[in-house]
Amino acid sequence: MKKSINVIFALTLLLIAVVAVSGCSQYDGGNQAAQPPAPPALPQQPAAASEKTIEITATGFSPSPLTIKAGQTVTFVNKDTAQHWPASAVHPTHAVYPEPDGCIGSKFDACKGLAQGESFTFVFNEKGSWKYHDHLNCCSDPAFFGTIVVE
Repeated sequence: MKKSINVIFALTLLLIAVVAVSGCSQYDGGNQAAQPPAPPALPQQPAAASEKTIEITATGFSPSPLTIKAGQTVTFVNKDTAQHWPASAVHPTHAVYPEPDGCIGSKFDACKGLAQGESFTFVFNEKGSWKYHDHLNCCSDPAFFGTIVVE
């Protein structure tokens, strides 16, 4: 009889423990209202609307000139086997674009030669007509100069 009381007591304690643990994980304190389901995500605008790409090839920058809106992003992608370094004009100071604190002059500067497949991305916040060049190849070919018009 004593053994059956111990078993019943042990089972009762186990049942109380299970109920207590499951009850704690479900209890929200009664202070929070039920949360409505999250609205479905809105479709993202295509990147093409706010981002533009300029390819750098053995024949220069394409497209050039490029016209964009203030706040748009331009990505320079090196499609050539040689390195290219897009940067604000004027060579060699890179200081024409008016945002300072770049590695040489303005922030509009890749700060290094881009190997084939590498890219440099820049957000143009300042309105104006901004000349740029390939710092590594600028003086040998006029195709390595370009213009970005920011409206």
